[in-house]
Amino acid sequence: MATDFTEETAADAVIESFAPDTSPRLREILVSLVGHLHAFARDVELTIPEWEQAIDFLTRTGHKSDDERQEFILLSDVLGLSMLVETISNRKFGVATESTVLGPFHVVESPVRALGDNIDLVGSGTPCVVTGRVVSVDGTPLPGATLDVWQANDQGFYDVQQPDVQPRTNGRGLFTADENGEFWFRTVAPSYYPIPTDGPVGELLVATGRHAFRPAHIHFIVTAQGHRDLTTHIFVAGSEYIESDTVFAVKKSLVADFTEETDPDLAASWDIKVPFRHADVEIIMQPAAS
Repeated sequence: MATDFTEETAADAVIESFAPDTSPRLREILVSLVGHLHAFARDVELTIPEWEQAIDFLTRTGHKSDDERQEFILLSDVLGLSMLVETISNRKFGVATESTVLGPFHVVESPVRALGDNIDLVGSGTPCVVTGRVVSVDGTPLPGATLDVWQANDQGFYDVQQPDVQPRTNGRGLFTADENGEFWFRTVAPSYYPIPTDGPVGELLVATGRHAFRPAHIHFIVTAQGHRDLTTHIFVAGSEYIESDTVFAVKKSLVADFTEETDPDLAASWDIKVPFRHADVEIIMQPAAS
């Protein structure tokens, strides 16, 4: 291990301190991390006050994180790291549905619901019906696929953000596709909304002149036997901020039409009012062996 710690020898000194029995993957990650981190500090000539400010920022980010909110995920999201990791880890294979970020609010276990149930427990906003099916890449239906669904309400807030306004698990549901891989549920048409800005991540957005908004969307985690789990969104075509999602999560293939329906008989069949929105989607799963 180097004893003369200089700008040139700093990274090597740290890397040489790793024990020989460090796991190969951990060593690979840490060697690269230390090298890039030290190169960054040299490149910008990081000052002690700036380093202290960064430590304070990360400390406050940790203090803002709890069982209801993950500020570190939010930070990762606005820096584009979450989407980069998702994209690397789930490179698109053929026609399979693309993945996107988990987001900071998948923190409540979704209740099991029957197909056709309404996940909107408040009754405000424009009613919406989501229908679709889950298939493999060859078009084979995947019966019994599970779909963990969650979304913000029509005002742009998740249940955990408004414990005194929304019932717990509002906008959430765990559905099981039928024998044809089909699923359907009722909800409220999603709205664009801002990510939380009352913490360190909000300060970062202000400091860099960025807006905090996400386009309207519904989250999905889809699982099916013999297939890779999929974390994705359905984005509402034409939503504000569809071209400038603050967490960089929009992919063109995930944008869907939420068509306005005005047929009262059709609405009656769903036990909802007109007008309502209808989105029909196909979720294509990648076999696990691929």
